[in-house]
Amino acid sequence: MLTGAIAAAFAKQASFCRLFDAPFTALVCEAAALAFDESSAMGRAVIAWPGEAFADALMMRVTGGFHALVRSGAVPVLTALYPPAPLPDVRVLADALRAVLADPALDAALLPWLAGPPQTNEVMRSAVLMPGMMVIAAMTGLPLRLFELGASAGLNLNMDRFAYDLGGVAAGDAASAVRITPVWTGPAPPDLSVQVLERRGVDINPLDVADPATVTRLVAFVWPDQPGRIARAEAAIAIARSRPPPERGDAAAFAQAQVAVHPGSTAVVYHSIAHQYFPPETKARLAAHMGRAGATATAQAPLAWLRYEMDDASVADLPTLRLTLWRGQGEESQLLARAHPHGSFVQWQ
Repeated sequence: MLTGAIAAAFAKQASFCRLFDAPFTALVCEAAALAFDESSAMGRAVIAWPGEAFADALMMRVTGGFHALVRSGAVPVLTALYPPAPLPDVRVLADALRAVLADPALDAALLPWLAGPPQTNEVMRSAVLMPGMMVIAAMTGLPLRLFELGASAGLNLNMDRFAYDLGGVAAGDAASAVRITPVWTGPAPPDLSVQVLERRGVDINPLDVADPATVTRLVAFVWPDQPGRIARAEAAIAIARSRPPPERGDAAAFAQAQVAVHPGSTAVVYHSIAHQYFPPETKARLAAHMGRAGATATAQAPLAWLRYEMDDASVADLPTLRLTLWRGQGEESQLLARAHPHGSFVQWQ
């Protein structure tokens, strides 16, 4: 059984999951806290975690590993308790996790899930990003060139290829298999199409969805009690397979090398729930580059910086969507929205 700061982090993640409509994933966090002890390699690694568990998303690494085993069909005792089964008692779920951990082969299969942070590449975040792009297109009157930082598998680089209902405004590709309809409050976004001329992304650990093992990992990090998210991810993966994966590299170095203003289009740098993971030096270099590039922008060659990030913990821990635009009139900044971290609801400002 976990104790101290590690146990508190698992409890905090459980509360977060319940707040955002994932009661089963919350139970997995609570059951794992009961099941982990020194008798398994996985338990020992979690107990001895060297970093800050919540900031490192340790709990999501754990739940992703168990979800992957369930999806593989290797753990019937656990699969029987996973959705669409009714919510189990936490003690019953903890016993099933202990049974998995007691199998040396399964215990060993779980360990690699602790090696790196989760990369969900949440597709519903386009419900927040796409209306931001519509605002940029309305303000500049130009087609866009997209540069995503922390792009993971690059699924949201294809946001204009998804179908949307954004507060009653239809957007994107109406024929798309990826359907995005967030719960929307506030005024509607500008009702106009977005033309994308170029799309490029970077990630410190880019995922190539042409690799079946990568797809397995990507989908396993999606919470199992939210089948709609899983279906959207799989549909977006099918679209992304037609394009090369994002580049591997540092976000600031990528921006410095690739992001510049061009007449006839708006360069848009954007990221979603990624900035918090950038090293401080990367954040500083990125901000400096955007300021320098913005100083060269004009009405015919604008630069936009769209940020969907956890930057205001004072408002129910909701991420914000903020836009900074340069078009020869100085720096123009505005708060566009507050939203669910996975994009399921949008509070447009």
